[in-house]
Amino acid sequence: MKILYEDKNVAVVVKPPEILSQFSETEANAVSILKEMTGSEIFVISRLDRNVGGVMVFAKNQKAAADLTRQMQSGEFSKEYIAAVYGCPEEDKGVFQDLLFKDSRKNKSFVVKKERKGVKKASLEYEVIEKRDNISIVKIHLHTGRTHQIRVQFSSRKMPLVGDGKYGAKDNIKSIGLFCREISFKNPATKENMTFSAEPENVYPWK
Repeated sequence: MKILYEDKNVAVVVKPPEILSQFSETEANAVSILKEMTGSEIFVISRLDRNVGGVMVFAKNQKAAADLTRQMQSGEFSKEYIAAVYGCPEEDKGVFQDLLFKDSRKNKSFVVKKERKGVKKASLEYEVIEKRDNISIVKIHLHTGRTHQIRVQFSSRKMPLVGDGKYGAKDNIKSIGLFCREISFKNPATKENMTFSAEPENVYPWK
């Protein structure tokens, strides 16, 4: 994994697809790799799906982990994604708001119409930045961080992500058309606003 930034409290990396975000004793994972690279304890702050790559921050101690988690819960932590989707939204810019239910047995989320136990509100903001053939490249800012949120919200509008057979695409590949391009947060120690970004290799199918 490429390390974009490191100090005694945090490490910012670019996670490739097919590497788990959280620790696993049996599979390649970002926690084990980063422990070996930094020689430090590593605490997971947020996750990217196995088949999604992108910029992530990990804490190197419990105090930093608590601060970053608080930032995520209060909305101070910002994430921007880029996605390749089949079809095109009716508007070039907009907001998707849905109710999502996660079925843990299937490890899959669904858009539902009514609030009930286990249902959570999901919101994202998008902007179409490129179109080619039947594929749109979309910039996405998450207002909430639900399981598979981007994938299910676009799929429910008949715009599945490229390669995402789990959510309706006709193709099914290990590295789907989604990448976390930018994250912003306050350094737990200095309180300095920090932004880190990387460009995706897998989101533009024609490149």
